[in-house]
Amino acid sequence: MRVRDAVEADGGRLAALADVPTEVMADVVHDRTVCVAESDGEIDAFVGFEADEETVHVTHLFGAEAACEHLLDEPIRFAEREAMPVEILLPEPETDIVAVAENVGFEESDPGPWFDGHRTRRFRLENPTTETE
Repeated sequence: MRVRDAVEADGGRLAALADVPTEVMADVVHDRTVCVAESDGEIDAFVGFEADEETVHVTHLFGAEAACEHLLDEPIRFAEREAMPVEILLPEPETDIVAVAENVGFEESDPGPWFDGHRTRRFRLENPTTETE
């Protein structure tokens, strides 16, 4: 599996994974940090994230579970460098992605807001730290 930054040409595949219009993904690629996981030249998953002054927010996480788990390393590394926690909002009942988040150390915190008539669940990874030698 190869991880790389997303480019505009990836928009169609990202839109298919997220089940949204291609134009939406073009905006995401331009407005956020987006990384993709590829196997055999095909995009299996992607993660999008951004940071405010206090928290790194995972805004998109779609695709194969194993690839998503690997991709979460990207926002976690960024958060480690900035000494910030990481949050992800997941729509109910996204059980597969919830398992991915929990596998890498996220814990459910406060209930998330409602989006498009659906409840979300908030998961947080407090102060991720790298191991020092």
